Amino acid sequence: MAGLDLTGKRAIVTGASSGIGRATAAALADAGVRVAGGARRVGRLESEIALELDVTAPASSERFVAKAVEQLGGLDILVNNAGLALGRAPFDESSEEDEATVFAVNVTGLVRMTRLCLPHFGDWGHIVNMGSVAGRQAYESGATYVSAKFAERGFTYALREDLLGRPIRITTVDPGLVETDFSLVRFKGDEEKASAVYRGVEAIQPDEIADCILFALTRPWHVNVDEIVVKARNQSSGGRILRDG
Repeated sequence: MAGLDLTGKRAIVTGASSGIGRATAAALADAGVRVAGGARRVGRLESEIALELDVTAPASSERFVAKAVEQLGGLDILVNNAGLALGRAPFDESSEEDEATVFAVNVTGLVRMTRLCLPHFGDWGHIVNMGSVAGRQAYESGATYVSAKFAERGFTYALREDLLGRPIRITTVDPGLVETDFSLVRFKGDEEKASAVYRGVEAIQPDEIADCILFALTRPWHVNVDEIVVKARNQSSGGRILRDG
């Protein structure tokens, strides 16, 4: 069965300047979707409409949504991709500043963008939230990020209940090890620690996650792909990875 034709649909993608967000924006554009990408590093955006966005800032988020919807002429798809982790240490070594940032981006920012975008959906809508296997199974030395991703998944479930009966589908995509700048951010620019995360294992690539998102978006309209969990073949959970050598 052929998938839905997305030609002419209008999408917002947050965190679109790199990694999964950039790959998703490109895949949507290739499928005929008009894309407004948002990120703090606006100069790195490659989407048709490129706008500054800091999901942790209410004014920035409101300004972005207003401009994006105006330039797109409406909204059909929201990809809540912006997210990050900071640090990899036992919880008693974490800082309140890092904790606040992780929750502000992954939880409050996602909730804020969803609330701002919902009024702009018409008779066809799809929200894709970028989760993580960390939101399904805890691992050591990642308590704040794990908690944030569990919260994100809980919000996705609750949102689906509240929107029942409205023409809006909701999907959470929960990846495992994906080779992006994620670890470089997590380790605050330490390239050696970041590269070690992907050493000895074939990690998932951002465009492969974008393929998963396109799969959910293009299912027949009466079908909602609730959840996609995707890990590297040699990864059993967030904390267990089989490495060569």
